[in-house]
Amino acid sequence: MMTGEELIAFEQDIKQEFLAAHIHAPIHLSGGNEDALLGIFQDVKPHDWVFSTWRSHYHALLKGIDPKWLKDEIMAGRSMSIMSPEHKFFSSSIVGGIIPIALGVAMGIERMAREEQLFKEMVWCFVGDMAASTGVFYEAYKYADSRDLPIVLVEEDNGFSSDTPTRVVWGINEHHCPHRRTRFKQYKYERTEAHCGAGHWVTFA
Repeated sequence: MMTGEELIAFEQDIKQEFLAAHIHAPIHLSGGNEDALLGIFQDVKPHDWVFSTWRSHYHALLKGIDPKWLKDEIMAGRSMSIMSPEHKFFSSSIVGGIIPIALGVAMGIERMAREEQLFKEMVWCFVGDMAASTGVFYEAYKYADSRDLPIVLVEEDNGFSSDTPTRVVWGINEHHCPHRRTRFKQYKYERTEAHCGAGHWVTFA
């Protein structure tokens, strides 16, 4: 598994490529959540499924995707739609769009595992704090919880929905999530990178 320093170095390299106008598409960089993700991915097995968002570079690297292949995809403009069936890794740029797909995969695993009474695969679905406040998230959580499906929903809470504080978006004083049990993980972190791009205007050649 990559180290925190290696994750940061990868994103810094992508940032420089973007600032040099070598990437003609939006990118979404991670930063500040390395330790939390390293802890979570200790539990993610090679045969597990990982569903990610538009901010997927760290998730892809920690799932075992080759950094060179990932960089080539990003350079080709596919930062927000990284897909690797070989690694059971999928992402989507639609807010909440990956949630029902991840739920469907968990349902399929559960149905195939009924006779053996054992889940051989798990689904890990990563969402931001804005997506975790939408209806599709709550519906998926309730459905998975009531049927004991092999899925873990991970909320990455950096306090922002795009560039607006999530609490402001929803008009609440305190962002909170209802009581959840073991299939839900949440961690907060301070955002250190921009939502879209690298925080600077870039002129493309």
